[in-house]
Amino acid sequence: MEESPVAIAAAPTRTLPFLRKLTRHARIPVNAFEEAGTQADGDLVRLTMGPFRPYLVTHPDHVQHVLARNQPNYVREGMFWDPLAPLLGEGILSDGETWSESRRILQPLFTAKYVNSLAERMAEIITELIDETVVPGRPFDVAKGISAIVHPTIVRLFFGAKISVADINRLVPAYDVAVTAKAIRLLMPFVPELVPLPGDQAFKKAIKAIDEVVYPRIRQARAEAQEGDDVVSRLCKARQDETGAEGDRRIRDDLVAMHGASTETSATALTWAWPVLQAYPEIAAKLYAEVDRVVGDDPVSTSHLPDLVYLRMFVSELLRLYPPGWILPRKALETDVVGGVTIEAGSTVMLSPYLTHRMSAFWDRPLEFDPERWNPANEAKRHRYAYWPFGAGPHVCLGQHLFMMEAPLLIAGILRKYRPMVHHDGPVSPRLASSLRPAAGLSMTLVPVGRQ
Repeated sequence: MEESPVAIAAAPTRTLPFLRKLTRHARIPVNAFEEAGTQADGDLVRLTMGPFRPYLVTHPDHVQHVLARNQPNYVREGMFWDPLAPLLGEGILSDGETWSESRRILQPLFTAKYVNSLAERMAEIITELIDETVVPGRPFDVAKGISAIVHPTIVRLFFGAKISVADINRLVPAYDVAVTAKAIRLLMPFVPELVPLPGDQAFKKAIKAIDEVVYPRIRQARAEAQEGDDVVSRLCKARQDETGAEGDRRIRDDLVAMHGASTETSATALTWAWPVLQAYPEIAAKLYAEVDRVVGDDPVSTSHLPDLVYLRMFVSELLRLYPPGWILPRKALETDVVGGVTIEAGSTVMLSPYLTHRMSAFWDRPLEFDPERWNPANEAKRHRYAYWPFGAGPHVCLGQHLFMMEAPLLIAGILRKYRPMVHHDGPVSPRLASSLRPAAGLSMTLVPVGRQ
């Protein structure tokens, strides 16, 4: 579909009573957002959430305007961002001059060329970790099991020996708590931080644990002044003129952002792969057959990737229906007009790839999981901003190349030896969190191939 210009004349704004939807969907609040997106049908609408009244942006034209055409006007402040500020800091996940500097420092570590240079080592680490962590026939928590592979893979690749196994084992659960504990503030952004809410104390403890791991590593790297390709060494060298506590904090913010860009997308998205395979047995059969044919009994390697065509299609469709960064609020610095609707300065706009990816105007059978829609032979021409699982514009996620390399290696690495059996009846619902995660406690068993 061709991209149409954003209207410049203001029009009356539709409003939707969002608190009623939240009440109806109290157990699965994400469904309230999905209902609102369906009701908006591409229009830019305002959600009434008590004293908080954000604008909901779903149409690809409007997404393009906010994230690309007039991106400097829409900053990462307010809802979502302010509660997570102690975790995210002022680096790559902020705005302005600090963002530009951090992106300049981190971007070389996420280019396709650099990621490709690490790919074979990544494949080896994934194979090792699958062998170390999987206990065939024993049920395990899906999110924790996938994290036990994703997080150490990235740490070994990028952090080298600067962070020990003990530190990894402390860092991983702390980061997991940090990105989920303040979920309730997504629904209640009008409540001041001084007013305690459930999850606040767990969040503070998680930040404390992260800082107790990261800051000693920074001070050690600075004291030793070692050259190296690991992230800690590179960041210390890049910020060697920024000394003292402020310099350490800037390195800390970059490290935490790198950890998130490298692991959060992968671990969250790959958690959804297994319930999807169980829900669509025909798709699972095609994927199993391809992995058996291409990989067989060999350890998975980068040489297999070009022939894992259906797996790549599967991953693209996984990101369409289950984009990890499902909601991305922005605050308007100045008054703007988007789609004929006036956005007042200081207002919050809520963008969501989760909703845009489900729009029937841009996707045939939008709620059906169908990897074939990504087949180059029949892939339909669509609006460039109808699909943006990694964000868009200048703030597009640095970790996208890493994920598109890691995801097929991990899925194929598991499926070459095992078949998943998820212990859940019916559809798996997302829970409210800053990233799109399945309901807590989802478990599965990996059954060795040929002994089902």
